[in-house]
Amino acid sequence: MKIVIDTCVLYPTVMREMVLGVARAGHFTPVWSARILEEWARAAVKLGSRGEAQARAEIALLRGAWPAAECPAAPGLEQRLWLPDAADIHVLAIAVASSADAIMTLNARDFPRRALQEQGLGRLDPDGYLHRLWQVDPDGVKAVAQRVLDDARRLSGDNWDMRPLLKKARLPRLAKALAT
Repeated sequence: MKIVIDTCVLYPTVMREMVLGVARAGHFTPVWSARILEEWARAAVKLGSRGEAQARAEIALLRGAWPAAECPAAPGLEQRLWLPDAADIHVLAIAVASSADAIMTLNARDFPRRALQEQGLGRLDPDGYLHRLWQVDPDGVKAVAQRVLDDARRLSGDNWDMRPLLKKARLPRLAKALAT
């Protein structure tokens, strides 16, 4: 399964690491564009110049780890597509150009299912998707979550617990499932 990952899923670190962790485990093939990655870097400017620099470093690592994930824009494709927010059409265009199966986003309103279905695409929210994967591969998803938790503790210096970390990352269903 090929999934285009929207900026809003890539930018929060914990969410990104969970999503890409299950991709590394073979659950899906990630897809993005240079524009999606640039939106991530620009969003990180809110954290200051250091935030942008860190985002650009993480983007470079991401490109190195997933060289085939970046799909170029298809000229003219955006002009024939429609979404409620014209600024998101490039994401839909990348999904169509890459023959993706779905778009993973937190912005359900900006990616109506009907508009996506017209292009043969589904819409996935990260929490629901990760929760469904946990039901199929509980040990694999738990192993990814444990690595993310260990990294969060190491990088932040805080003694995070799994459930609060994942809830803060807007993954409440997964957090609850892993806490049981």
